[in-house]
Amino acid sequence: MDNPARTAILRRMSTDIRFDSDILVIGGGLNGSCMALAAAQSGLSVTVIDAQKPGIHADPAFDGRSYALALTSQRMLAALGLWDALAPDAQPMLEVKVTDGRVGDGAAFLGLSFDAAEITDGPLGYMIEDRHLRRHLLAALAAVPGLSHRTGETVVAQATEAGLASVTLSSGEVLRARLLVGADGKQSGTATRAGIRRTGWTYRQSALVCAIGHEKPHHGTAHQLFLPPGPLAILPLTGNRSAIVWTETADMARRINALPETAYLQVLRPRVGDFLGDIHLEGARYSYPLGLSLANSLTARRLALVGDAAHSVHPLAGQGLNAGLRDIAALAHVISHATRRGEDFASPQVLDRYAAWRRFDTATLALATDVFNRLFSSDNPLLRGARDLGMALVNATPDLRRGVMREAAGLSGELPDLMRG
Repeated sequence: MDNPARTAILRRMSTDIRFDSDILVIGGGLNGSCMALAAAQSGLSVTVIDAQKPGIHADPAFDGRSYALALTSQRMLAALGLWDALAPDAQPMLEVKVTDGRVGDGAAFLGLSFDAAEITDGPLGYMIEDRHLRRHLLAALAAVPGLSHRTGETVVAQATEAGLASVTLSSGEVLRARLLVGADGKQSGTATRAGIRRTGWTYRQSALVCAIGHEKPHHGTAHQLFLPPGPLAILPLTGNRSAIVWTETADMARRINALPETAYLQVLRPRVGDFLGDIHLEGARYSYPLGLSLANSLTARRLALVGDAAHSVHPLAGQGLNAGLRDIAALAHVISHATRRGEDFASPQVLDRYAAWRRFDTATLALATDVFNRLFSSDNPLLRGARDLGMALVNATPDLRRGVMREAAGLSGELPDLMRG
């Protein structure tokens, strides 16, 4: 039977199936919420299955968590109707300074500088606190007609067949949709149940995450210090505050995170330096192990993966959330355009377009972060010399420097509709 005839039969069969939603999103975190809003914007009905219980993100207190949003990610949040509410609490990143240093150098001697004025599109990105982003995402989910947010629910089984995907919840309820989207993190049960394997490894490093208040203003400048144990990012928040993402060996990170606040600051101060004046902790402290984890396939039958469910990389470039938002924008783009053409948006042909679009970008990001982490997490004099020479070359070449900035801002390559601004 030719493909058009087969498609017509499947389409007629699908009209006899009762769907609870067009799309079931498994995972109610940042990526899952954005996926639901993007799909709903195309006129599709969406159900989000969220393992978190209601009200868990309702506390307005600052807990130290924040995210670096690329310029195109900010555009996407604006297209989803979120940015007007988020903007007052977002800190533009106007400059990024990079140095290859040692503990005690701080950010005093800088080898590479990126200025947003050189690309004319706007800031290089924005810093936004977790509490603000989650609160406005939850409010947006509640305000969209045809969008169901099922909190405190987990998926225990899933199945796909011609024209249909279904999940069984822990309560025993079965939900049916045309497409499943796995946004349930790097330990994705959605991917595992679909038989999608992963490739990756651990770095024997952990990230220490916190926020600091400081005496002197940061002027919207982000700092990336490459220290022998791993990179240290100092990222500007609103007011005289900055977010810290600090990589150490796993054993050292465990010992540091267990220290009382005063001792913790004694370890952090020589790494940050004194360019911000005196510092103190604000909010909570976190630590988590680092590794690389890539799904071997971004799609399966009536299923697509986004965010950490598709790829989890080293945080040194701050691209984790941005890569997930690019997944979502690309998937929403191919679904929307397929729907306009009258195609089955969950067919293998449509999902293959999504996979082809994102496969190269995710593999390149994983390779780049892996290579940079291995290259810079060393105090070998020969490597230090090569690194410093490379940074000097980029800094002295305006076209190359602007190309790196546009890549970091998410402006290179073909952009999905939601990221075009």
